[in-house]
Amino acid sequence: MIFNFANVLVFILVGAGFVGVSLLVSRMLRPSFPTPEKEMIYECGEIPIESAWINYNLRYYLVAITFVIFSVEIAFVYPVATIFKDWIAQGKGMTAFLEILIFALILFVGLLYVWIKGDLRWFKNVVPDARLAKATPESATLIRGKTE
Repeated sequence: MIFNFANVLVFILVGAGFVGVSLLVSRMLRPSFPTPEKEMIYECGEIPIESAWINYNLRYYLVAITFVIFSVEIAFVYPVATIFKDWIAQGKGMTAFLEILIFALILFVGLLYVWIKGDLRWFKNVVPDARLAKATPESATLIRGKTE
């Protein structure tokens, strides 16, 4: 029994050693000629024009989490689908079908909640600020919170 754990420990040590040696050898062999252009932040070939600390649209994260949830659903349902024919032969087919149906319905209720809440729409309807209707261009920028 301890021998099995020793195999795992040796495997981890060999893997960590391989990574460490690879990083060390690459550091010793690669050329290093730093310049200000090379030290600059790389953003898709564009020169950065502002700070990297910007606010992202939160709806992006909601859409991404929804995608991940349904990807995980497929990961859980696929093994059941591969052996479903065997379960039918054993008489467990209806039970497995109901379990997967309940699982999918729970996720579908979550999708309906996100959809009804309006989080799948990328552009939401924004209620205009009543103060902006009466404001001059200079005061409107102050109301919005943007100062130049």
